[in-house]
Amino acid sequence: MYKVLIIEDNPDIVANIYAFFEPKGFELDNAHNGLSGLALAASNRYDVILLDVMLPGMDGTKLCKKLREELHDKTPVLMLTARDTILDKVAGFDSGADDYLVKPFSLVELEARIKALIRRHQDEHFQHSIEVGALSINVAEHSIKREGKLLKLTPTGFKILHTLMSASPRVISKTELEEKVWGEDVPSSDALRTHLHSVRMQIDKPFATPMIMTVPGVGYQVIDPDNL
Repeated sequence: MYKVLIIEDNPDIVANIYAFFEPKGFELDNAHNGLSGLALAASNRYDVILLDVMLPGMDGTKLCKKLREELHDKTPVLMLTARDTILDKVAGFDSGADDYLVKPFSLVELEARIKALIRRHQDEHFQHSIEVGALSINVAEHSIKREGKLLKLTPTGFKILHTLMSASPRVISKTELEEKVWGEDVPSSDALRTHLHSVRMQIDKPFATPMIMTVPGVGYQVIDPDNL
């Protein structure tokens, strides 16, 4: 289910959100001030962040701006605030927030807003990039990152990785992978093995745990080691 970070200093609001969303299967984290909220957002992946504007330590507007400009975090942010003026909303959106909900709010409406934000984010994300654990590939930019480190592959290596990540965690047979990369014009019987070796040298070799796996007699897959 969805993973949500709540950055809110009102314990009653936090308790109500937990009581409503946990039975529905949502995984929730929470912080009671801006600094600890920023730390959680920086060290974990969330589907959406619920962010109070008035927070001790660092206000929500400044926190959201740091997320966007310094951490380049694109997680959808839903601002929660008692302020309902146009200027307040503009300030929230200018800081990088995606939506705005005025207190007191209906938990049913909050759930609908959360799901709409996540759905929109996933649709936009799908068009441009694919993520498997700490590994991401951006098709539009032709870039690859693992654990934040920018990696380089040949055009053929990029096609191989993109094919495997698009199917992950499904295992792709050697024949299917060759057809996806070269069509009917496979250069040689060892071409895939050679290119896979080069891909692994970039994607797996510098890191503690491999993500590109060979399934003997079946094919290849990209896995998230954290889900094993």
